[in-house]
Amino acid sequence: MKYFTQTILAASLLLFSCSGSGDGEKAKTDSSTTTKAEAKPEAAPATAPDTAAMNKAWAEFMTPGAMHKWMEKTNGTWEADLTQWIDPKAPPMKSKATIVQNSVLGGRYVTSKYTGTMMGAPFEGMSTMGYDNAKKIFVSTWIDNVGTGMVNMTGTYNEATKTLSLRGTQTNPMNGKDGNIREEMSMVDDDTYTMVMYGDDYAGKEMKFMEATVKRKK
Repeated sequence: MKYFTQTILAASLLLFSCSGSGDGEKAKTDSSTTTKAEAKPEAAPATAPDTAAMNKAWAEFMTPGAMHKWMEKTNGTWEADLTQWIDPKAPPMKSKATIVQNSVLGGRYVTSKYTGTMMGAPFEGMSTMGYDNAKKIFVSTWIDNVGTGMVNMTGTYNEATKTLSLRGTQTNPMNGKDGNIREEMSMVDDDTYTMVMYGDDYAGKEMKFMEATVKRKK
């Protein structure tokens, strides 16, 4: 097919070069006419948004609201009892952790510092959570001392079940690709919440790898 195509192309070029000058001018004129006819009109320049509308949208975007007030309820020092599954066929591991949470940047975000143990070794982690007023979703990031990637999750809060559901991705160190991660945080009362986390196992199927009961330290 490659050589057949090259032969057709060579024959076309030869035919064009052997054509009379009159035909060449006609072809040139026809080509010019066709090009002008096929030319698309230029797109209209983008119109800048109305200043008042832009200011209103930005004011709504930056102003903390009800979901930010909800996040503030988690401020303080918490103690967690954790159960972790590294291998679903092996018994789970039990550990304890301390979580300290604070609002920052005028109540727009809540940062969390986590200290505990994992497989008998010190474990530290940090998170930032916010509520994006424009997208109407919670946004969350997580970093820790047992990796160099960043977990990113988004989700919504269900007032009826008092549950924050987040979904996102984390790096799979075996192949460098993104793996799925999911978190369910349910408020029992103002001083207690539960958290369950799920992620992909070695076969790419979802498994529960951590659950915790978290109580406010008094």
